[in-house]
Amino acid sequence: MHRRTLLALALFTGLTAPSMALAADDTIKIGLLATFEGPFTVLGEDGERGAMTAVAETNGTVAGKKIEIVKGSSDASPDSAVRAARKLVEQDGVKVLVGPLSGDEGLAVKDYAKTKPDVTFINGTSAAQDTTLRNPAENFFRFSTDGAQWMAGLGTYAFNDKGYKKVATVAEDYSFPYTQVFGFMAEFCKAGGHVPSKSWVPIGNKDFSSVIAAIPEDVDAIYVALGGADAVNFLTQYQQAGGSAPLIGGSITVDQTVLTSKGKLKDVLKGTPSAGPTADTNDAPAWKTFVDAYEKQPGAFPSPSLFAHGYYVNMKATLLALDQVGGDVSDGGKKLREALSKLSFDTPTGKVSLDKNRNAVADIFLTEVTEGSDGTLLNKLVKVVPQVNQTLGIPEDEFMKLGAVNRDNPSCP
Repeated sequence: MHRRTLLALALFTGLTAPSMALAADDTIKIGLLATFEGPFTVLGEDGERGAMTAVAETNGTVAGKKIEIVKGSSDASPDSAVRAARKLVEQDGVKVLVGPLSGDEGLAVKDYAKTKPDVTFINGTSAAQDTTLRNPAENFFRFSTDGAQWMAGLGTYAFNDKGYKKVATVAEDYSFPYTQVFGFMAEFCKAGGHVPSKSWVPIGNKDFSSVIAAIPEDVDAIYVALGGADAVNFLTQYQQAGGSAPLIGGSITVDQTVLTSKGKLKDVLKGTPSAGPTADTNDAPAWKTFVDAYEKQPGAFPSPSLFAHGYYVNMKATLLALDQVGGDVSDGGKKLREALSKLSFDTPTGKVSLDKNRNAVADIFLTEVTEGSDGTLLNKLVKVVPQVNQTLGIPEDEFMKLGAVNRDNPSCP
């Protein structure tokens, strides 16, 4: 059909300009939703570097079509994430969206996805457990595992190898830290450990003095699940207050987005055990190749953060599936979602595949913070926990009986 005829038909039927563009040209629009505002801005910026590393691998094309990245910005709040997603879908006309970054955002975008069944949503790094475990959306995919999976191996290591029997927790007050604390305590409590104190703080908290004062003096260590500026502020104030208890790190607390912060955090962070989807000293060839490619992105850290890794893996999955369907999403993305559901591929951190809820099964890395030869802080690889699923190896019916993660679940005072 002639282009002019198509245009006339579009005007007659009321088709929007963006959807017309998808049908008429050789460009595939992909929405990229991340936190480019608020306390997690530095995290979002590195997420973008990871996504663009995947795009660069294909020279900006897929299935012979040019990739057009349309950015959407949030501030880590669920309302802002949905507003950004709605703009990308309903104004910019994207049929494929990669993002968001943080836990509550993912839960909100998952619910929004249910209202847009012809749009395909692929996670960024949002890691709340119930984004996929309970009441999932058929068109939401996560190739980057959740926050409980990221804790695989850490609780047992803290109890058996570090000898910590009593641990207090400090974490932000929303779904992702709930998931991280759940993942840590699932092993730590089972091993015989106790958690007598949990402190939940709002995102963007500036004054941690009351939180620090409330930490029991007789604990063996403090488990900290704070990200970005919150982590830096807490660790700085804890050091200034003379705190000396060893730390156990949530995945984003010892991520490059925090380790590269200026200030006297080295003495606090060195030796901190943690776990997550990446390890800076991973010497696998695939990881080194990824690091080399990532370093070409403007403003790159010495090593990719887990946000760069997560956005890379999810964008890579998107491009692989789009290639399989010839870049064709004219069927409302049905073929694309079928391809994503069956997708299994090798990432810089090992094989990834999806379960029946479209959540990733992947390797997890147990680490400890160490100082590199150039003085930078790195996460040293201690152990790889292979192919961790969303129920942490527990039969699904038993796992579901543990209940949904929240401020009070689990508990072992």
